[in-house]
Amino acid sequence: MDERDKPLTAPLNVQFDYTRSVGPTIGGFLTGLRDRRVVGVRGSDGRVLVPPPEFDAVTHEPLTDFVDVESVGTVKTWTWAAEPIDGQPLEHPFAWAFVQLDGADSAILHAVDAGSPERMSTGMRVHIRWAEQTTGSILDIACFEPGEAEASSESDSAAAASEPVTMITTPVRLQFHHSASYEESFYLRGLAEGKLIGGRTHQGAKVYIPPRGASPTDGLPTREQVELPDKGTITTFCIVNVPFLGQRIKPPYIAAYVLLDGADIAFLHLILDCDPAEVRMGMRVEAVWKPQDQWGFTLENIDHFRPSGEPDAEYDTYKNHL
Repeated sequence: MDERDKPLTAPLNVQFDYTRSVGPTIGGFLTGLRDRRVVGVRGSDGRVLVPPPEFDAVTHEPLTDFVDVESVGTVKTWTWAAEPIDGQPLEHPFAWAFVQLDGADSAILHAVDAGSPERMSTGMRVHIRWAEQTTGSILDIACFEPGEAEASSESDSAAAASEPVTMITTPVRLQFHHSASYEESFYLRGLAEGKLIGGRTHQGAKVYIPPRGASPTDGLPTREQVELPDKGTITTFCIVNVPFLGQRIKPPYIAAYVLLDGADIAFLHLILDCDPAEVRMGMRVEAVWKPQDQWGFTLENIDHFRPSGEPDAEYDTYKNHL
């Protein structure tokens, strides 16, 4: 296989902070953890469930009968994590275990800091090791430790904080190694050379950019490469007026679908270097590339599009791409 035909590969790391309201059930559980208590909920069948579900599995009604359970319990089943990964509760080897706390009828999954797998067994007794500072998160339980609970300290029995937990922010992260398809690879290699390369199944077929693994028209791979100009037409657009976390451009600005000349599908990009009020459907635009020493295998090589100064495109040339 020619070197340029080999698929590109790269590690990818997708991460963001997810903030949500927790509601009364999960909020009650998290508020309890912040106050160094474990709160479950009683279902219609009389069982006490920890962590508490929001709705009854039998009646489907909201669950509101909260019950405090103990901070000691029994290991129901476990597995040893010999090589912890980043973000797990402990940085040294530990056990993942389902622990049924005294007073509960279901088990909670958490880490047990046992030191070695020889110290782990089904049926062993464990107790909670609380985090030094509790904030209203499952991480308030730092881990479990073997043995019965030690005598509660004054800080462990401190009065509950006045305000309940209503919001939680959870970091979400997904790390994987991506192998691009043949079509993705020639598209990305083209970008690294300052080219926009689409794909089609055969001469006269629709041109897709980015090229697809298979054309939705006939199901065949879009392997025939078509180099496209970096000029096109705005089909649809929106004016972004609302700021959000991580935003790199001060509103207002335009996010628009640009139909490159010779392409049969538009892609989303920024429109800058003009008053947002001037942007319109049919407006002709051109790419503004970053300096070549900043190029990589990414569409971010194009910093944005700007008006080209050409007359607007006729509606019939893009009406099928709205």
